Amino acid sequence: MPPHEFYELVAATEVNSEHPLAKAIVEYAKKFREGEENPSWPEARNFASITGQGVKAVVREKEILIGNKSLMLDSNISIAVEAEETLAEAEALAQTGILIAIDREMAGIVAISDPLKPGAREVVSILKSMGVRSIMVTGDNWGTANSIAKETEIETVIAEARPEQKAQKVKDLQASGYIVAMVGDGINDSPALVAADVGMAIGAGTDIAIEAADIVLMKSNLEDVITAIDLSRKTFSRIRLNYIWALGYNVLGIPIAAGTLFPSTRFRLPPWIAGAAMAASSVSVVCCSLLLKNYKRPKKLDVLEIQEVRIE
Repeated sequence: MPPHEFYELVAATEVNSEHPLAKAIVEYAKKFREGEENPSWPEARNFASITGQGVKAVVREKEILIGNKSLMLDSNISIAVEAEETLAEAEALAQTGILIAIDREMAGIVAISDPLKPGAREVVSILKSMGVRSIMVTGDNWGTANSIAKETEIETVIAEARPEQKAQKVKDLQASGYIVAMVGDGINDSPALVAADVGMAIGAGTDIAIEAADIVLMKSNLEDVITAIDLSRKTFSRIRLNYIWALGYNVLGIPIAAGTLFPSTRFRLPPWIAGAAMAASSVSVVCCSLLLKNYKRPKKLDVLEIQEVRIE
């Protein structure tokens, strides 16, 4: 089958999917339709998205299956030894191998490279120094996941996980007493984003992920994860400090107002002083909270930003 015909069938199927890998395939397929910015692909009938596995449709009377190895095995499609070797080579290069079957026969493999975001390794290192443990939970294969984990120095990896398995992992961590923040950008991440104590969606991610998350990182920078955690910690420290201010005024003021000093000193708390103390308590709490306007992100991120500029 000529490459342009192969990619036409694949793109016609994947154009109906919102998965980032599907969009990458469609963009690449446009290279075989020179001169057309928005080419019209053949109609895909009976399109279906199989969660955690891939997609299928009928294009030009041909049954198209696109997805991972488990989709092919579940569909009773045999994977040749050459295909297994090609997948292994792709995984060794930290690439995602997508299998394509046409009319229930293996027709090709598309290897997609999803390069690490600049500073990903440094972000994981900074999170570790903040006492935050990083865990990778991905639907990708073990080979690719382990390669990425090795590059970023993430110790715990869970690969080939379906959406419900991602959510279950979050619940297992919560049951163990951990506070879990989930960072994701795809449809398959949505259940885990909802299950987590704090869900963070990448701004460039899918609409479903953004709707499911509690926090949206608009710039799509991983450094913003550190900023969000640091700002949250600063906010809670302010809340605790406000409690101390409010409690301090009451601990001192209420006993004096009740007359504890009167028998020995004949001193009573005049009403105007009590009113002033209450006002001062409110002002101190408000001023303490307003100090958050002067918040500056961790200095470690400034060094990271300089490194990214040099790389660019």
